[in-house]
Amino acid sequence: MKMNDYQLKAIKEQFKTLKEKSDFYSRKFETIDLDLILSEEDFKKLPFTWKGDLRDAYPLGLQAVPEEEVVRIHSSSGTTGTPVIIPYTRQDVEDWAVMFERCYQTAGVTPLDRVHITPGYGLWTAGIGFQAGAEKLGAMVVPMGPGNTNKQLQMMMDLKSTVLCATSSYALLLAEEIAKRGIGDKISLKKGVIGSERWGEKMRQRIASELGVQLYDIYGLTEIYGPGIGISCDEDCGMHIWDDYLYFEIVNPKTGETVQDGEIGELVITTLKKQGAPLIRYRTHDLTRFIPGDCACGCKYPRIDTILGRTDDMVKVKGVNIFPSQIDEMLTKIEGASSEYQVMIDHLDGKDILTLFVEQEDGFNKSALEENLKEAFKNSIGIDANIMVVSMGDLPRSEKKTTRVFDNRY
Repeated sequence: MKMNDYQLKAIKEQFKTLKEKSDFYSRKFETIDLDLILSEEDFKKLPFTWKGDLRDAYPLGLQAVPEEEVVRIHSSSGTTGTPVIIPYTRQDVEDWAVMFERCYQTAGVTPLDRVHITPGYGLWTAGIGFQAGAEKLGAMVVPMGPGNTNKQLQMMMDLKSTVLCATSSYALLLAEEIAKRGIGDKISLKKGVIGSERWGEKMRQRIASELGVQLYDIYGLTEIYGPGIGISCDEDCGMHIWDDYLYFEIVNPKTGETVQDGEIGELVITTLKKQGAPLIRYRTHDLTRFIPGDCACGCKYPRIDTILGRTDDMVKVKGVNIFPSQIDEMLTKIEGASSEYQVMIDHLDGKDILTLFVEQEDGFNKSALEENLKEAFKNSIGIDANIMVVSMGDLPRSEKKTTRVFDNRY
């Protein structure tokens, strides 16, 4: 996707003072004259920014404005290393709310809706982002945060919430609880705005069916504002992205070279307006593709495909690269297999051993399902796996993100 004139102008304007404002970029671009970045071709010669760069800048090395202009900070979870701290100015907070309001509008949410928010609050960007966008839209917000499923369902019934904001894992947990308790007729949900983790088609169908809602994928990451920088529409054909606030590239994860439109690669994002912590050519690790052409919904913003996986999701077993998305896709074709699975990888007696646990839908033969899964795994992934079929609900449910792959070899 080509850089448009507006994006190039915004980048050149930002570059005029970037080194003076940011010690981080003063060092990163020490040998580069940013005044000579005059075209998209020039821009794509700039080095990428990595998560490691941001961790090295901890705690506030990314800050590019005076202290008095910072009104908030957010942070990544830091579960896999030093957390990333992102400072926000008042304008950054407003811009994020504008983008999030646009997401709700794209999903058909109106000021008459009651938006039930279950993602976490605090340093994490999710809860407060969902809330700010809904308040800007003028909808009623029910800021529950995560956990306490009994209270969630009680408030959902009493306040007649119409929009659920959640991770796919927690949306599934709520759907199962609603079905188990037989309270579906007391639930008023119409839409689900789901984000923060990749999810397969089988899981999507279960949530939509059990909750009786239309689902929308929302996209974002802490480093780039948070959730709300893109969302799917009623056509359910990719996610519209807000290219007036951000410039998107898709590159080959190995070479860093731009791929052809429509080809899968790693998403790279540059902020066009962010003040507190601008990011230049940030590698997200998210795998997707640009969807060419106009969307039938009439929205003129460009689209990327639903996130297919992450470059760091991959595990190598017996010399074969495996992505969770491959297992998701395989399960959609196996009758009787639930959307819920776990992969355990061990190294015993000098050999890698992969065990796939899959929940079984009611009314299917366990032995036959195990044989079907074993054959399908070999055909689609390329290696043998031990298959363990378990009863529905046996695998753990999560109020946040579900961990699917456990690599016990290291």
